[in-house]
Amino acid sequence: MKTTAKLYTQPLSEAVGQQILNVENVNLCDLHEASIINLFKAEGVLLFRDFATSVEIFTSFTNKFSQNFMDYTGGVFNRRIINGDSTVLSVNDFNCEIKLHGEMYYQKNIPLMLWFFCAHPAAQDGETVVCDGKQFFDELSQPLKELFSQKKLKYRGHIGKETWQKQYKTDDVRVVAQICQSNDVDININEDESIDIHYICSAIHPNRSGESMVFINSLLPAKNMSPNSVAFDDGSEIDNEVMLELNEIAAKIAVKICWEKGDILMVDNTRIMHGRRAFVDNTRDIYLRLCSPSFSY
Repeated sequence: MKTTAKLYTQPLSEAVGQQILNVENVNLCDLHEASIINLFKAEGVLLFRDFATSVEIFTSFTNKFSQNFMDYTGGVFNRRIINGDSTVLSVNDFNCEIKLHGEMYYQKNIPLMLWFFCAHPAAQDGETVVCDGKQFFDELSQPLKELFSQKKLKYRGHIGKETWQKQYKTDDVRVVAQICQSNDVDININEDESIDIHYICSAIHPNRSGESMVFINSLLPAKNMSPNSVAFDDGSEIDNEVMLELNEIAAKIAVKICWEKGDILMVDNTRIMHGRRAFVDNTRDIYLRLCSPSFSY
């Protein structure tokens, strides 16, 4: 198969990312694979725009660069399965804002790579936002850098039986316990078969080379949508001053992606945080794949 079409690029923003544009009316799957991989390694987030796309093309294209696709077992949002493929999912079933985060950072086994496909953009609003976690860490005040180096995050939740059956895709609480164990998530099973879980991890992580630190986690949306769902690992609460600084940094460095129909977004989930703006147009339809890169770093 021919995969040698030249990449035509322009910056996604001054801070992070590149757009790959269809200047010469080529097929998406004919783009030079090694060039895409090298650009992705350097940038962490790529937007493919103006190519002929469909769910089938999206699936085929992402298969070229990815492996270990996940079906979102244990994920906290409701996601629809698209075209009967459990690895192609709707982003979620509500339209409020989701603050910047790394995908599934409330458990050990995270998808290392994310793919998004715009089946239908909102008429207005609903932009996806991204930021470089290294830039986020660099923007932290010295007291916050020290705080997050000394204290880890503790995600915690009480989940009723009906909810965990959907979230973990099983009716057997013993299976849930096995899934939690494999993800370093502590679980307590109550008499009514509700469960209490918690997971401890750092808010900051070394980048792939180990040369710098990255701020990437699920703190901002967890604190915004369910304030009691996250604290520090010593049991102390994360106070408003900390959250104010984090939200100010997020607002300062977030890059908006104004979706166009057919867009594909490739995201390094070890470096790039993502979120989205609120919207009211219920026809907005964005799909997601969770996976690992099939190439080495």
